[in-house]
Amino acid sequence: MISIVIPTLSEEKVIGSTLSSLKSQLTIPHEIIVSDGGSKDRTVEIASKYADKVLIHSGNSRQTIAQGRNDGARAARGEFLVFLDADCFLRDADSFFHAAIADFEKVANLAGLTALLRVLPESETLSDRFILSIVNSVVLFKNNVLHQGEVPGGEFLMVPRSAFDRVGGFNGELVTREDRDLFIRLAKIGRTFCDPQLTVFHTGRRSHIVGWPHQIGLLLVNTVSYRLFGKVRSKEWTTIR
Repeated sequence: MISIVIPTLSEEKVIGSTLSSLKSQLTIPHEIIVSDGGSKDRTVEIASKYADKVLIHSGNSRQTIAQGRNDGARAARGEFLVFLDADCFLRDADSFFHAAIADFEKVANLAGLTALLRVLPESETLSDRFILSIVNSVVLFKNNVLHQGEVPGGEFLMVPRSAFDRVGGFNGELVTREDRDLFIRLAKIGRTFCDPQLTVFHTGRRSHIVGWPHQIGLLLVNTVSYRLFGKVRSKEWTTIR
């Protein structure tokens, strides 16, 4: 069984479409867990119509996305943990996950799987296509050739439960780059792999609202800080909805 964990925070605009799409397509054994960070809108109400479990953060401080994913993982029962973002969509989710599970049978000691990333065709710009083609190429090369952990983002990560527990899950202190940090640690205990036949689509809302130059600059600053000091510069990840 696969356990799909989706962290949310004020996602009423997209969460219904994301969850209903998954539920309508999936026939393989699965559970869907929404881990909500304390939404003030209708996110929890909408998610409750589709998800098998909805977890609600009740702490005083804002929950990081890493902490939300860890909470979902703790509640999961599946052999494989799948982490999706709230604005992600899969074409033919059943075939997608059959192929993903097959990767764990074909690739020896596979500890982490990711996929190519694209913006939904109806809202994709030339900048989206150009930049994500570079990002995807880097992810393919670093995982499949250099055997170093890398991801295009947190939109899709699939990890065996045993490997996730072995590395201690996500680093809950990281506001961003927590997805890459997980794959770096997974690469130390096994293989990480990006399947070029699998593509995950997302809305591209952040790059469309703040712009690619700003997003790339923030990514570079946080990546350098992470590499040098093991932590990121951002104190809080700005919510874009």
